Amino acid sequence: IAIDIGGTKTLVATLTDQGVIKESVKFPTPQVYTAWKKQLTSTLAGLETKQFKGGTVAIPGEVDRKNGIAVMFGNLPWRDLHLVKDVEAITGCPMLTENDAKLAGLSEAMLLKDKYSRVLYVTISTGVGIGLTVDQKIDTAIGDGGGRTMLLMHEGKMVPWETFGAGSSIVKQYGKFASEITDKATWKKIVHNFTPGFIELIAILEPEVIVIGGGAGAYLERFHEFLVADLKKYETPMFIVPPILGAQRPDEAVVYGCYDYAKQHFS
Repeated sequence: IAIDIGGTKTLVATLTDQGVIKESVKFPTPQVYTAWKKQLTSTLAGLETKQFKGGTVAIPGEVDRKNGIAVMFGNLPWRDLHLVKDVEAITGCPMLTENDAKLAGLSEAMLLKDKYSRVLYVTISTGVGIGLTVDQKIDTAIGDGGGRTMLLMHEGKMVPWETFGAGSSIVKQYGKFASEITDKATWKKIVHNFTPGFIELIAILEPEVIVIGGGAGAYLERFHEFLVADLKKYETPMFIVPPILGAQRPDEAVVYGCYDYAKQHFS
């Protein structure tokens, strides 16, 4: 079972041993955690599948993996929840919890395992999420904060990358969603806010490939050439710009990542 908790919606999916989605149900994420647990219980009661071998809960925030605690959510007022214990009581199976961007990155890395070892996944949506996988294993040394904790110089001040490089900043600056922007001149300007973050990530993490997902990432073809050109300006023998690809399963990457992660731990 895969449970993807979002700020506005929670997605529950069941998958076969082979990773085929059998059922998929969404419900609005309540702001109160106890109400969320009740809604999850009700949702599971309506599923055809009643028994599970294991599963993963994806959260948009910081995870204490050792103790199964959701420390902080980026877009929900929940803190320090014994999430794994609580969800195990509802699902009746062993559970794990992990950062949603890292799970999405794992899913995309599994699709590239024959070509790349070090895969960097960056999701550009309301916020900026980051996940690194090495040999199809999530690198937990990379923090869960994503673009919220990457401080970069912007307009003379050190600020989180997410404040000027996320999809929400595009809406704030241009009054349009990424899906609504088609002219090249605008995308060329937008990319300048992506570039600093990618430079930092490439320099520190040295990925063999970068996969971009999320709301803005779904329109990679509109800004790919500008992003590559921007990054190539800084290329040196010690700073190599890797291939940049779009996510192959952008809408379901987290769900498949939940499956892959549970499969690795419970098989």
